[in-house]
Amino acid sequence: MTEEAHPKTADETPAEAVGTIYFDATLAPYRSLPPQGFLILMSAIAGGGFLIGFGFFLAGAWPVAGFAGLEILLVYIAFKLNYRESRRRQHLRLTDKTGLEIAEVAPDGRKSVRRLEPTWLRVEIEDPPNHDSQLKLLSHGRVTIVGAFLTAGERLELARALRAALERYRGGPLSPPGAARPAGGSG
Repeated sequence: MTEEAHPKTADETPAEAVGTIYFDATLAPYRSLPPQGFLILMSAIAGGGFLIGFGFFLAGAWPVAGFAGLEILLVYIAFKLNYRESRRRQHLRLTDKTGLEIAEVAPDGRKSVRRLEPTWLRVEIEDPPNHDSQLKLLSHGRVTIVGAFLTAGERLELARALRAALERYRGGPLSPPGAARPAGGSG
């Protein structure tokens, strides 16, 4: 994984020191227009805007050419802001050593890490979810929202996967009956 997709934390340790991993997922917003498509689309918009502006310029309505150029610039800026937002990432990892760790990368590159104790963690989402339903992680009176940029169906799928991982965590790793499970915590 790249640094953007899987942000490293200051106290990240080698894989063997992490312990049992119950859940590990990187969440990222979906963007349907690849860079080549953006180039083709912007070329078409710029070409069309130029032709319209040039036509009005030749007809004597030269101010329209400036507004056509301004429209092209505004469309370009809107797409660039959209692509900037697509740099957002959330990495969720549930282990027996660190609990649930949520590492976030903001669009501007800022990184933050939160750890939640999974023993009492609740995962809440409306079922079936609405477009604006939030996936909430509740622990010790705190609410953490994850996957806000995902579709409603993806948030529900993530909630179900997290609940299943928490059940496995609380039941411990597959081991012989009577074997002790390593202590979890917010390490």
